[in-house]
Amino acid sequence: MLAKEPVPGRVKTRLCPPCSPAEAAAVAEAALADTLAAAVATGADRVLLALAGRPGPWCPPGVRIVDQGEGDLPARLTHAWKHTAGPAVQVGMDTPQVMAGDLDAALTALADGQDDALLGPADDGGWWAIGLRRRLPRAFVGVPTSRADTGARQAARLAALGLRVGALPRRRDVDTWNDALVVAAEAPGGRFARVVRSLAEAAA
Repeated sequence: MLAKEPVPGRVKTRLCPPCSPAEAAAVAEAALADTLAAAVATGADRVLLALAGRPGPWCPPGVRIVDQGEGDLPARLTHAWKHTAGPAVQVGMDTPQVMAGDLDAALTALADGQDDALLGPADDGGWWAIGLRRRLPRAFVGVPTSRADTGARQAARLAALGLRVGALPRRRDVDTWNDALVVAAEAPGGRFARVVRSLAEAAA
């Protein structure tokens, strides 16, 4: 998992307005907590968090923390994958609706050899998850980020490396306040949904 420490003014800035920086950070913290809870509930051998910043009480026990390294996003993704071994699935902190079963199914598909790689498209044209049966240092080379065609370009990059690429379900990233409302409705039982509902009710 790749994430930023939920510090006001540094995370989820596109939620402002209507959120204040502190409220946006609370939303980010809740999203991070829910995603890590799903990850540790899987059958994975370990959960790795490549973190920009320091861990807080939102990080459950047993999660291994590593630094993200330097450079642009492709460079930091490559750095994070250096700490993996065998089949692995990477997600970010923008899809708190993900469930442990989703991640287990992806890991099983990779371990069984059904696919060499998996990619989960996001509604905004990017991707929310990527799985690799083995570490590939050049998997992210030349793939531009934060674009409407990032997901398609990442899929093309994996295919160009000769990989059999399977598709994960499409998900909605939480980038804007409207995204947050939609995702909270999709997964109403989590911490993320509780925080979003509380902020929405306070603003009503």
